[in-house]
Amino acid sequence: MISFDFMYFQPSSITETIDMYNGVHEQGEKAMYISGGTEFITFARTNKVYADAIIDSKGIPECNVLEMRNDDVVIGAAVSLNKITNSNLFPFLGATVKQIADHTSRNKITIGGNINSKLIYKESVLPLLLVDARVKVVKGTDVRVVSLKSLFDRKMKLSPGELLLQIIIDSSYIELPYISLKRTKFSKVGYPVVSVAAILKENQLRVAFSGVCDYPFRSDEIEAILNDSTIPIVDRIDKVLGNLPSSIVDDLQGSREYRSFVLKNVLLDVMEEMEMGE
Repeated sequence: MISFDFMYFQPSSITETIDMYNGVHEQGEKAMYISGGTEFITFARTNKVYADAIIDSKGIPECNVLEMRNDDVVIGAAVSLNKITNSNLFPFLGATVKQIADHTSRNKITIGGNINSKLIYKESVLPLLLVDARVKVVKGTDVRVVSLKSLFDRKMKLSPGELLLQIIIDSSYIELPYISLKRTKFSKVGYPVVSVAAILKENQLRVAFSGVCDYPFRSDEIEAILNDSTIPIVDRIDKVLGNLPSSIVDDLQGSREYRSFVLKNVLLDVMEEMEMGE
């Protein structure tokens, strides 16, 4: 049960959404954008999040787009994970988000909600970082398209009142070889001990991680190590573990030692699948 009262709005246009947000803000109250609402309910029940008003973006047409547009795949922030997988527009992303939660939950969890999650995992962002995805955001009358990388540093760095509308992916990435692996403690459904997504572009491996550190990341340094064919694969992987951007997570999902063991084995699988040397 949620212990506080809040107003709920579901506007039908970008303009209406921005007006609602500004109206709540001008009254000295806190407004929050949602695109799925599953996480808001979960955290509100435990008093880990609060808002006087929530503004649901699911009614905005631009947030429900899922199509090939010219040379781009365009995905609205309010599109559910299952719709992304079932559309097969971008199989790499579809394969990754298919591993998040259970099937019923993925009907409700949206791509925008997962990217903006308060949890540390945000697994849907992994392939997006690897394919240089762009995002369309709006604040007031300012609509802009920028690289996801410029807004994502451990988490999405949207400014107050800024709304994620769409994710845009260059279609040239669709046919590239990829792999997406997730390892959990007990079953296929659950938070990852380790999630690794990888894609091969121009014979260079790009890799992104979730569950290893307390935020998802892609590292140029780690990619340079994994692509160094002068070093045996086992030595490359050992070197990766010594060059992580922060300490390995140690929690109920898995100890630091266990996560290290799993990460080594997942990277071995990735390197073998991508035929990255001996």
